[in-house]
Amino acid sequence: MDLYEHQARELFEEHGILVPRAEVTASSKEAREIARRLGGRVVVKAQVKTGGRGKAGGVKLAADPAAAEITARQILGMDIKGHTVGTVMLAQPIEPGAIDTEFYVSYVLDRAAGRFLAIASAEGGMEIEEVAATRPEAVARVPVDPAEGVTSAKAAQIAEAAGLPPQTVDVLVRLWQVLVREDAVLVEVNPLVRTEQGRILALDGKVTLDDNARFRQARWGDEHSAHDDPLEATAAAKGLNYVKLDGEVGIIGNGAGLVMSTLDVVAGCGARPANFLDIGGGASAQIMADGLSVILSDPAVTSVFVNVFGGITACDAVADGIVQALDTVRLTKPLVVRLDGNNAVRGRAILDERAHPLVQQATTMDGAAAKAAELAHAA
Repeated sequence: MDLYEHQARELFEEHGILVPRAEVTASSKEAREIARRLGGRVVVKAQVKTGGRGKAGGVKLAADPAAAEITARQILGMDIKGHTVGTVMLAQPIEPGAIDTEFYVSYVLDRAAGRFLAIASAEGGMEIEEVAATRPEAVARVPVDPAEGVTSAKAAQIAEAAGLPPQTVDVLVRLWQVLVREDAVLVEVNPLVRTEQGRILALDGKVTLDDNARFRQARWGDEHSAHDDPLEATAAAKGLNYVKLDGEVGIIGNGAGLVMSTLDVVAGCGARPANFLDIGGGASAQIMADGLSVILSDPAVTSVFVNVFGGITACDAVADGIVQALDTVRLTKPLVVRLDGNNAVRGRAILDERAHPLVQQATTMDGAAAKAAELAHAA
């Protein structure tokens, strides 16, 4: 479960990490009073569980309480990547001249390796994916054994690897405490800043809690609030294993491992996956129809990639499911299908017979991913 930024900041404060003063409200009128309490000049930030708030106009500087009320009124009710802004956070700004350096730090669960990964960079304040892609040497990745955790010595190792100053060591230890004590699988700060006075502050934060530990983290909401993304909620209601991502290629696969591999291959072709959707061992017409319906409801999706390896469920059954789904779901975006394994030849023939103008096939995962990426970029 993702937390809102203000909830992440609350955890940081509880664990002794410095953050600017801030308050949250759902009222533009109250925003004026909050700004007055915070000194007048404030940053107004939309509270939604997705990235890209700044680019969408959900983060703005207000010069005084009156401007804060107007700005809050503009941001409240906005739609940011399918999330409606219901609350805003008003925070004391750190003026650019008061910031000496910006950093990026995070801990994330590495499920495949059975450990955590510390990711840190001396180049914070921007999209870490961009830094990692253009200057990979600027991003340090340090494995963390969960049994050992992040001691002061380990934190110093992480700081040295990333080129962070010694003042960040204590914060790295405290962020690890947030992760462990709050049952988190991701703790991220971007930017973590050093001021001209040498203080280390977390200006933004992201925390994702382990859903399996929800019973220990009841203060953040019950099971009915687990899916804050509307598409995730819709998919959950249909019994689908779906996670919304920030991309343009919709992904459907059978088996979590295959879907994860598909995400990587699509990314390797220069496109971004729009979701994780595992249909599991079955691929009935209803499952395919539900899956396609959810993915096609995402306005960011410009192509869809169905990647199935037939095992217990044969490929011809999957193809039948796709064909029947096309009779109930209006396909508005190109669909690339790769079938391999049990009865793959028969499955491909079924799709050829249907001859839907927006459906294309490929015999390899790499070829299908490349085609899906090409179609997504051409849209």
